[in-house]
Amino acid sequence: QSSASVAINATRERVWAFVIDPAQVGSCGPGVESIERLDDTHFKARAKVGVGFITARFVADIELAEQQPPDRAVIKVRGQAPGSAVDATATMDLADGGTAGATRMDWVADVNIAGTLASVGARLIEGTANKLIGQTFECIRSKLEA
Repeated sequence: QSSASVAINATRERVWAFVIDPAQVGSCGPGVESIERLDDTHFKARAKVGVGFITARFVADIELAEQQPPDRAVIKVRGQAPGSAVDATATMDLADGGTAGATRMDWVADVNIAGTLASVGARLIEGTANKLIGQTFECIRSKLEA
């Protein structure tokens, strides 16, 4: 499980609108190649992710599992690649930031990987997952502050 807090210089409403829009968030997802909207809460994504010396192409089902605007969102991802599978749950809690018009996002992510990718070793996977998740949230912050 990894978690962090990100200070974003944008209103909570703007941050909320961004995080529940898979096209926007997807543009920040490492290796994301396409996102297809199935309905308001279900999406399909294709992504290419490398862990160590293994690169895998995933097809992922994404669900906006819980929405409490503009406070909390839970996103579930189930991805499949040849010989590997990944299950992830990310929870984002939004609160007013320290300054007017700013937002604090606290996030927690649980990622479980099985199959070929899991064989590269837990420490490497954990390090890579944390790095990719961190990059995603940093990208969200920079886009909202642009």
